Amino acid sequence: MEYITVALAKGRLAKKAMEILEKAGISCDEMKDPDTRKLIFTNEELKMKFFLAKAGDVPTYVEYGAADIGIVGKDTILEEGRKLYEVIDFGIGRCRMCVAGPESAKELLGSGKRIRVATKYPNIAKDYFTNVLHQTAEIIKLSGSIELAPIVGLSEVIVDIVETGSTLRENGLAVLQEIVPLSARMVVNQVSMKMEQERIQKLIADIRAVIGTDN
Repeated sequence: MEYITVALAKGRLAKKAMEILEKAGISCDEMKDPDTRKLIFTNEELKMKFFLAKAGDVPTYVEYGAADIGIVGKDTILEEGRKLYEVIDFGIGRCRMCVAGPESAKELLGSGKRIRVATKYPNIAKDYFTNVLHQTAEIIKLSGSIELAPIVGLSEVIVDIVETGSTLRENGLAVLQEIVPLSARMVVNQVSMKMEQERIQKLIADIRAVIGTDN
């Protein structure tokens, strides 16, 4: 029997996802060793392998078949735009991708005027402004505190993940439009879904039973 390989986005998401997987009978004791230097963790009984990867790399591992299954945030799935099947919403890490900025910038959105947008998510931002707002946007990619951009005049607005909105409020900014709700999702390689259909469908059913949802 072939191994089914699962790639998990490093950090809190991986920890919470593994808790859900354990309740579904999918565990990996090797991953619990805090001192381990291993990169690949194996459950021989289930014929499953697990590895942790940077979030942005998870969809790539899955599309190319290095992993059969990936668990990663919806923001990463949208930004990377890989060919995958999205099969489960884990419902963890819930937040929103939003356009934010000073209230005065609201009238610019959808106005047809050229607008500067700072973001860590250039593909999501470009798609939204082009295909939803039908507006020409200069997308400025940043990797640090995005909220700084409109404050110092680098951009009129930002596209970023918003959880509570408190950081925005503290800096005189607000959510102007919501683009999409976000949470952790399970994605599956397109070939794996066909080749290992029975096993993967059972995994999906077991996880859904734990989450208690049809997502």
